[in-house]
Amino acid sequence: MKSETTPSSAVAEPHDGSAVRIGVLAPLTRPGWTEAGHHLLAGIELAVREVNDAGGIVGRPLELVVRDTAADPEKAAAAVTELADRGVAALVGEYHSVVARAAAGRADALGLPYLCSSAVLDALTEGPTDWVARLSPPQSRGWRVYADHLLDAGHRRIAVATQPSVYWATGTRVLRDHFAARGGTVTELDLSELTPAAVRDALLDRRATALLLLAGHPEPAVPIVRSVRRDERLAGLLIGAPAGQPEFAEWAALLGDEGTAIPFLRYLPERLTPLGARVETLLRERLAAAPSFVAFEGYDTIVVLAEVLRAHGTERARIAASWPSVAVEGTRGLIRFSRTPGTDVWQWAWASIQVVDRDPARPDRFRVLRNG
Repeated sequence: MKSETTPSSAVAEPHDGSAVRIGVLAPLTRPGWTEAGHHLLAGIELAVREVNDAGGIVGRPLELVVRDTAADPEKAAAAVTELADRGVAALVGEYHSVVARAAAGRADALGLPYLCSSAVLDALTEGPTDWVARLSPPQSRGWRVYADHLLDAGHRRIAVATQPSVYWATGTRVLRDHFAARGGTVTELDLSELTPAAVRDALLDRRATALLLLAGHPEPAVPIVRSVRRDERLAGLLIGAPAGQPEFAEWAALLGDEGTAIPFLRYLPERLTPLGARVETLLRERLAAAPSFVAFEGYDTIVVLAEVLRAHGTERARIAASWPSVAVEGTRGLIRFSRTPGTDVWQWAWASIQVVDRDPARPDRFRVLRNG
C-alpha cells in the first residue's frame, strides 16, 4: 500500500500514474482527538492493504493521500481543495463533526465524492447533495438513545458542561427536547466562564443527578472529572460523556479508576460480523491495543469505497451516483445508504449504537449498558 502523508511529516511518494488515489482526512495532531485520528487511519490503512493484496481495483492499487486536519475546519476545507486538485477519486475520513461539515461543504462544491467515516452532526451539508455519504449514525439518533438510558435510570435533572460549538449546541438541544418530553430538565454550564471548581459548585446548587461532559479531551474534560470525583458531596452524581471521550486508552491512562463508570456512546453491534471478528484481531495487532469503534469505521469506509470503485469505476460523478446502490457486508453489518429525515446526505440508516462505560472492577474492559 502506498500512503502519502502531509509534506510536514513525510516526503510525498512519486505518483506512478496507475494508482487510484484516495484523499484521507483525520485529526492527527492537537487540538484534535489524536487517538481517534490514529485509530481511524489504522482501520483505513488495514483495509487498503487488503484491497491491494487482493489485486487492487481491477489491477490498480489504492494509494492514500493523508491530510491532518488537527480539528480545524478551515484547514480541512483547504485540504479538500488541494486533494481535489491533485486528482483523488474520492475523499474519506474525519472524526470531528464540525470539521467534517466543512469538508463536506467543500467536497459538495467541488464535485468530489466524500464518504464520511465517523462524524455524526445531522446537518453535514447546507442542503441536499449526492456527493456525500456517511457511515456513522446521525447525532440526533445516538443522543436520543443516550437520553433514554439516563431517563430509564431515573435521572431527571441533568447538567451539561459545554464549550461553544455547533456540535455541542446541537447535542444539548437534542437532550433538552428529549428530557422535556419526559418532564426532565437540562441546565447548561458554560465552560468558557466556569473553572472545574465552579462547575462542581454549580452542580451542588442545582441539585443535578448527572453531569454530561460536552467538552474537549483531555482539556477540559479530564480536570472536571477529577474535580467532581474528589468531592465527597457529589459521590452520588453520575458523570457521562456521550461524545465518547472514555473510549480511548489515553482517558484511562490519565484518570485511572476515576475515569470508570462514565457512560458514553460507541457505534458497535452486540456481535461483530465474521469479517469484523477477523479485522478486530488484525487491528489489535496493528494498534497494540483494543481497537475503538472508530477503527472499524475506518475499515468499513474502504470496504464500501472499494466495492463502489470495482462496480462503477473511478470517475467522480459515477462514484457519487452509486451511493443508493451500495449493499456491502462490513465489520458491523450490512451497509446500505438511504435518505433519512433531517439529513441531506446519503446515510447508513441503521448503524449500531451502544451506551457503554469502563468497568470499575477492570478499567480496561467495557460494559455494555444499552443497545440502541
